[in-house]
Amino acid sequence: MKIRKVGVLVLRILAAFIMLQTLYFKFTGAPESIFIFSTIGMEPWGRYMVGSMELVASVLLLIPKIYWLGGLLGMGLMAGALFFHAVFLGIEVQGDGGLLFAYAVIVFFASLVAVLDRKNDIPILKTLI
Repeated sequence: MKIRKVGVLVLRILAAFIMLQTLYFKFTGAPESIFIFSTIGMEPWGRYMVGSMELVASVLLLIPKIYWLGGLLGMGLMAGALFFHAVFLGIEVQGDGGLLFAYAVIVFFASLVAVLDRKNDIPILKTLI
């Protein structure tokens, strides 16, 4: 395997892993998740919706021929997370030292790499890039 392919695979797995490990907190109603989604006015429906979409994005990131779809969805979800951190939550949430913000940044850029790696498979990007 080429180094580039291995690197992209590692980033896809990392993004999927981060999103999957946060599902437990969203779906079980952990106090941190409830605080976050209450603060942005999306509790509880937003917590379940975002968690479900992160599950879909994670699965798609692990499917070889269509991982770019997971990348697009992951980028969109993390763009939303970064927006809410910037506008409502701040970098640090309930003393987490900025960990959730850092996870959002990592997943966003890992998803971006997945999308750019398969840019020739994405109809609209074929015409733009």
